Amino acid sequence: MSHPTRAQARRPAVSLGEVATARAAGVLIGAAVGDALGVPFEFGSTPLRLDQRPEMIGGGLGPYAPGEYSDDTQMHVCIAEVAATGVDLRAPDALDAIAGNFLHWIRNGASDRGAQTSSVLSATARAAGTPGTAMRDAAAAYARRNRRSAGNGSLMRTGIVALAYLGDVEAMAEAARTVSSLTHADPLAGDACVLWCSGIRTAVLDGTFDGVRAGLALLPAERREQWAAWLDEAENCPPRRFNPNGFVVAALQAAWSAITRTPVPEHRPEHGSFRSQHFTHALEAAVHAGNDTDTVAAIAGMLLGARWGIGAIPLRWQQAVHGWPGLKGPDLMRLAVLTARQGRDEYNGWPSVARIPATYKSGPAFRAVHPDDDGVLLGNLPLTQTPQGAPVDAVVSLCRVGTDPILVDRPVEHVQVWLVDLPDANADIEYVLDQAAREVARLRAEGKRVLVHCVAGRSRTAAVAARYSTLRSGRRPMRALEAVHRALGRNWRLPHNPDLYQAVFRLAGHQPQPWPGHRPMVRRDWRSPTNW
Repeated sequence: MSHPTRAQARRPAVSLGEVATARAAGVLIGAAVGDALGVPFEFGSTPLRLDQRPEMIGGGLGPYAPGEYSDDTQMHVCIAEVAATGVDLRAPDALDAIAGNFLHWIRNGASDRGAQTSSVLSATARAAGTPGTAMRDAAAAYARRNRRSAGNGSLMRTGIVALAYLGDVEAMAEAARTVSSLTHADPLAGDACVLWCSGIRTAVLDGTFDGVRAGLALLPAERREQWAAWLDEAENCPPRRFNPNGFVVAALQAAWSAITRTPVPEHRPEHGSFRSQHFTHALEAAVHAGNDTDTVAAIAGMLLGARWGIGAIPLRWQQAVHGWPGLKGPDLMRLAVLTARQGRDEYNGWPSVARIPATYKSGPAFRAVHPDDDGVLLGNLPLTQTPQGAPVDAVVSLCRVGTDPILVDRPVEHVQVWLVDLPDANADIEYVLDQAAREVARLRAEGKRVLVHCVAGRSRTAAVAARYSTLRSGRRPMRALEAVHRALGRNWRLPHNPDLYQAVFRLAGHQPQPWPGHRPMVRRDWRSPTNW
């Protein structure tokens, strides 16, 4: 794909904490998950019944493989590949690169395409001049010829634009409208992109959905009242009310209805109820809107991912999602995080580095057998980089590992879990911990030997191992922790992370008990030696 030069001026940067970074990471994969979830039901003769839950079964108009996303995310990736370099998306070089990626996509990767997008891209391919200018001219000409040119095809791919301008709301609004105009010149399409980008930006930075309404102030004054009424209507009517939803207003209303009318679950981890499950429930409600199901769910998924973060996206969906040009969940996460960081990796090269280096903090490679299941090994990051270190069929990584295959000597199924070893750094630590343990259980049920690891194998690995023990054997939390402690020996450090340690108790419905002989650290002075 095309990439612009890096010489263009940068926007004001925003320093993201761990939770905000997780929210940014959820935007693109949230859109892709919604896309893949809606693919099987796109333009179905009848929508799903309310008692049916959508699944990533594939099929649809493609037909698609289970978990494969469609043109919604394919075009989103075309923008993300440019945004992840850190350039200003309003610049001519950046628009040329995005337009060039769209043309490459429609020639080489488009599994589906909207009629308006197809017409504009075909006209661009025949035109002279630079790709960005030619495409915007073709879109404007299409809008002049067609009274109904405010389709949902630019809204479905707008989330990444918000991440590129977290520090500058005015620039974000201008970029949202400019990138939209590459294929959709109608002002209503641009308005919708501005509102949704405003919602995503606020969700990432503040953890609320308030940004959609706040975005009304970014629209031309003469259209604010009408958009406010459309948002009111969405909040007062179920998603199926907005069907058909190829019109950008109806698509936004269907997604907004699914998000705002789906209750946030009560946080009762001992009963399997978590606030983060709003992501799942609202996304399923978006699919239930019917008609253009993949697009409505992609629109909803990017905002839900921004609000709840990547940790709220069920691991089974993160594992399944994939699509052109050969990307999987971790690739989508990488593009989103790089965009939010304006193209900059962290000090250790993450998220672009092929392999996160093990350091002295990791300790030497080690492995221990889970006390309740000899098919589960517990270890650390250096173990994954040691030839013949772990004879397993699957690896569950609880830390950042890099883009290379996880084991150096064999292909394995690899599950990556977003779990940070710092206090107050996980939006819903019980949900993530429970998901990781249940993923281990799934892999074991499939007959696979599993390695569970983090950087040093001392805290996150211990917590997941203990939760798995309570699920598998029914041990009480303290008994499970004691058994894992015996297995890990001197590598045990879980009590030093109070969030993880106490989550093991809360998930089992028990009051947290202090670890014998452990003096709790003052939280403001606590620093993990093995963060990520």
